[in-house]
Amino acid sequence: MRILAKKQYRLCWIMTLLVVLATGGLAQGRERFPLYPDIKPNVRFWEKIYSRYTTRQGVLHDKHRLNIIYTVVDLVDWSTPGSSRINRELIKLARRHYKKILAQLGAGKKPATREEKRVAAMFPTRSRLAFRRARDDIRLQIGQKDRFRQGVIRSGAYMHAIKKIFISYGLPAELAYLPHVESSYNPKAYSKAGAAGIWQFTRATGRQYMTINRIIDERNDPLLSTRAAARFLKSNYEQLGSWPLALTAYNYGQAGMERALRERKNYENIFNNHRTRLFRFASRNFYSEFLAAVYTARKLEKNPAIILDRPAATLTIRLRGYVSVSDIRSHFKVSAIDFSRLNPALRGPALADEKYIPKGFPVRLPANRRTRRLVTNIPSRFYHSRQIRDHEYIVRRGDTVGAIARRYRITVVKLVRANNLSRKAVIRIDQKLKIPGRIPVKRREHITLLRTRSKFQPD
Repeated sequence: MRILAKKQYRLCWIMTLLVVLATGGLAQGRERFPLYPDIKPNVRFWEKIYSRYTTRQGVLHDKHRLNIIYTVVDLVDWSTPGSSRINRELIKLARRHYKKILAQLGAGKKPATREEKRVAAMFPTRSRLAFRRARDDIRLQIGQKDRFRQGVIRSGAYMHAIKKIFISYGLPAELAYLPHVESSYNPKAYSKAGAAGIWQFTRATGRQYMTINRIIDERNDPLLSTRAAARFLKSNYEQLGSWPLALTAYNYGQAGMERALRERKNYENIFNNHRTRLFRFASRNFYSEFLAAVYTARKLEKNPAIILDRPAATLTIRLRGYVSVSDIRSHFKVSAIDFSRLNPALRGPALADEKYIPKGFPVRLPANRRTRRLVTNIPSRFYHSRQIRDHEYIVRRGDTVGAIARRYRITVVKLVRANNLSRKAVIRIDQKLKIPGRIPVKRREHITLLRTRSKFQPD
């Protein structure tokens, strides 16, 4: 009985310790990521967007007071032919309807219908000025429930590793939920502004933390880009002193937040009073969206009906020389699809053997017995001392992109991408064009050989 009592006592002590640690972690999370009273309506709004309304629903709301929701517009499935035009008309009709109601209330008309009374009741002061201003503040937000759910499923493949990366940098693990806001955890996400990957780094910002060139774009690799995001967020936090400010700076920019902090003194004042040409709806709501994403994702992660993607079992090797993708694939018996999936940072020129994988690049391979056996005996003939050289062609009178591409047996698309040409592919006399890939010897009288470098290539 005494032994049993001791075991029960020990078990109770362990359970108590676990509860203390868990509640302590939650308390620490609340301190790092406070839910300020002023942003509660915004956080609740984004929770609804992530968990209640789908991409086939448009939420018509006030852009300053997110607790004011006028209506939810049911939209046509976006995959239906002509859906964009139909949905624009549906949204326009709904917006026009509520603008009319607000205009009438702003002109002093007493609410008569049930809908007019409902709208009027959303404004505590019921002042004409408030109604007139609200007329111009109607905004539409497409729901994200289905997209967010898919993002949580995708995140299962990366979440544990990403949290470990943040912890290794001395940062809160909760930051791993930020890609739900940025990209719905889609590694292939690409914005109109040129932001790429789960962290949506632009090329300009990304180059400060990653390798981005014709051969490698680390923005497309969830784990490599997470290290860049950790360094970026850590810099924001060290400069600004709080996570609400550091996260807002992820969207708005560190310099802009430093100016806002000097003027407004703290996050709440910035949220309520800061207005500039660039600090608009997206920046003002970014921290609120992050909190809503954390709350919503954690609930979905605990939902037994949702099966999260599993991390790929991989083994990483660093190359001691330049190697072609085809040689690595043939040696380790990896398909083109699997190799590309495991190494998303490698771009077309490398995957097509127009360029070698750079020396020192971390190559991921399937973690199995065959890989472990073959990793110790990669043939020395696979390694090259230098990268495949670029070739340069000087445009002559009468040349066209199509003619140059045919001359060097490459596609127009490859030539356009290699030189960042416009859609019209306009070229001019004496312009220098890069010719991607290996060039037949008989063509080389037209070209100049160029050496290319990357961070993986030593001096």
